[in-house]
Amino acid sequence: MLLGKKLDLIHGNPGKSLFLFALPMIIGNLFQQFYNMADSIIVGNYVGEDALAAVGASYSFTTVFIMIAIGGGIGASVLASQYLGAEKYREMKTAIYTFLVTFAVFSILLAVFGFFCNPHILRVLGTPENIYDDAVLYLQIYFIGLPFMFMYNVLSADFNALGRSNIPLALLIFSSLLNIALDLWMVNGFRLGVAGVAIATVIAQGVSCVISFVILMRLLKNYKSDTSPAAFDTGMFSNGVKIAIPSIVQQSIVSIGMLLTQSAVNQFGSSALAGYSAGMRLESLCIVPMIATGNAMSTFAAQNLGAKQHKRVVEGYHAATKIVLGFGAVLIIISQLFYRPIVSIFVKESVSPVAFSTGAAYFRFVGWFFAFLGMKATTDGILRASGDVKVYMAANLINLCIRVTVAQLGSPVFGIEVIWYAVPLGWFVNFLISYFWYRTGNWKRKNLVEGTV
Repeated sequence: MLLGKKLDLIHGNPGKSLFLFALPMIIGNLFQQFYNMADSIIVGNYVGEDALAAVGASYSFTTVFIMIAIGGGIGASVLASQYLGAEKYREMKTAIYTFLVTFAVFSILLAVFGFFCNPHILRVLGTPENIYDDAVLYLQIYFIGLPFMFMYNVLSADFNALGRSNIPLALLIFSSLLNIALDLWMVNGFRLGVAGVAIATVIAQGVSCVISFVILMRLLKNYKSDTSPAAFDTGMFSNGVKIAIPSIVQQSIVSIGMLLTQSAVNQFGSSALAGYSAGMRLESLCIVPMIATGNAMSTFAAQNLGAKQHKRVVEGYHAATKIVLGFGAVLIIISQLFYRPIVSIFVKESVSPVAFSTGAAYFRFVGWFFAFLGMKATTDGILRASGDVKVYMAANLINLCIRVTVAQLGSPVFGIEVIWYAVPLGWFVNFLISYFWYRTGNWKRKNLVEGTV
């Protein structure tokens, strides 16, 4: 049932609770990736290689904004999770309302920025001329609907903070199927090409956002408090921003790295860009269980920190590490044995051999290292949940610097393949820094509910 009982994260077996909570998030995020991948698959098969490259060039840009939304929502929802664990329901609802207002305004500002600035950014990135116009068109339509996408992700983070990860899953399945149906209708029925898949995305996101908001407002009525919550609280805004900004940085690192790295790939032509775009799509799909487990760890840790159960947080962290290592082993097998049919979903070897070989090479190489990202994400999840974010943000920025520096300086000398090596190197260094700080135990001495940030 959609509004069924929430999962109890502060009692019972930590590993079981964490896995059952993370599983709907993993499945839901997979559907979100399928949702995003549908654009590439449909234009790649029904329109052509240039259309795939145009959507791929746009994808790197749009993913940055998606990750800003996800990071902001997760960061802000840490407050709601801690108040829920402490059974302070008025404060919990005030925190949720405060950041719904905040991100509604923020998303509109980002939409205006993206709409007017995306042509210039695509130029700076060196987007190939033969796909430039289609990429600009796709992005301008996309940014019209950006507030819907942004708010949907923030609302999903609020559901997860309440232990209701089943609700975003149901909504993502619905919106994914709606998006795919609309994609096919717009591309095959109306022959709108790249513009069609952008319009389909905006419609699907808008419908999902409205439904999510209605369900959340109904759900919050179940949490009774002696006094009414405030629609906006400056103190909670200040505390939440301290968590949200590093969370945005952490969630955005991969996508910003993809965007900045894309400028290095662009120099190899639109065929290589089409293949790299396919590889990025597959990377985004494969990192879902890693990122989702890290986000689940954040909510799990926040609720238990609110309930002052530090030992249970450590037990959950050990369980999360086993989960991501298990997923990492599965992804190695998939990327090494089944890369040909998987890459062929986006681009056919017989039609575009350069694009296919580029996508296959990237996917096979990075497939060995997804566990690094998972261990980084779960460690960052605890630091974020406690509000212990300075070192964790620095570690993520170092990760970004490694990826971009190696790609920009190495690829002109050693070829496009050097870009592959920068990805796991950044993940691993990020993990080492975050893990060292986790081991200091500083996160145990912080408590957002009591104001010790």
